[in-house]
Amino acid sequence: MRVFVTGASGFVGRRLLPRLRTAGHEVHGADRETDVTDPTAIRAALRSFRPDALIHLAAMSSVTQSWREPELCYRLNFIGTRTLLAAVEGVCPEARVLLVGSADQYAANTGAPNQPIDESTALRPRSPYARSKAAAEILGRLAAEREIDVVRVRAFNHTGAGQSDDFVASSFARQLAEIRLGLREPVMRVGNLESVRDFLHVDDVLRAYLALLDGGVPARAYNVASERGTPIRELLDLLIARAGVEVRIERDPARWRETDWLVGDAARLREATGWRPEISLPAILEELYEDWLEKAATR
Repeated sequence: MRVFVTGASGFVGRRLLPRLRTAGHEVHGADRETDVTDPTAIRAALRSFRPDALIHLAAMSSVTQSWREPELCYRLNFIGTRTLLAAVEGVCPEARVLLVGSADQYAANTGAPNQPIDESTALRPRSPYARSKAAAEILGRLAAEREIDVVRVRAFNHTGAGQSDDFVASSFARQLAEIRLGLREPVMRVGNLESVRDFLHVDDVLRAYLALLDGGVPARAYNVASERGTPIRELLDLLIARAGVEVRIERDPARWRETDWLVGDAARLREATGWRPEISLPAILEELYEDWLEKAATR
């Protein structure tokens, strides 16, 4: 299969391309040299490669950045998706398209925890990032009504070596690695530790994406989730234990928000593909911490 990947040099894209090639696919990775908001550029790239499938990763992925630069977030996440879908419809309308969205498209529950969220749950995005992703998914649904083969992916939190410290697990791991090496004071800057999230290893998420490329899998919306809720405090405690340091915890107002709960139900994906996550949370955090430790040690 010929697979076209946008956002190829990002955290997920850098891992995805070799996985696709190992699986026997011919891959074209596009990034800054092919502006997904430019209709001429994206059409030319698709005409040249003639893909059988596309995985659309190009996006602003940081909620924090989306509050700082909402216009750029809208342009990349919404206009980029609109431009890509129009190009697919005009150039390779038989291709399967994976639109990679986010669990943030749902509203995190601020009441008592309940059952994991399935795909029938209404989308109630709260940040510029989440709103742009939800709007992009609507474009995908409308394209599907015009018989474009669009799969809408709602990926829950995923991490691993190489992720930016804009994200909570990676931020904790970086701070602790630097504390362990004496590069910063033993003070952890954190947001709300009582919130609960659903964490996956990025490689488990990639296995889900590859499974969804199969044209025999119905083109619907799919959660990619562990179905396991992890309090942020537990995440921090596991990393502190791994680092073997004593720290003082301080609240970071920039990261603080009310306590909430966001855990996904992946039954639809499991039934359609047989997918299940394989990598444990301790193994995920071990990889993340060791990666930051190596980076900090070689500064």
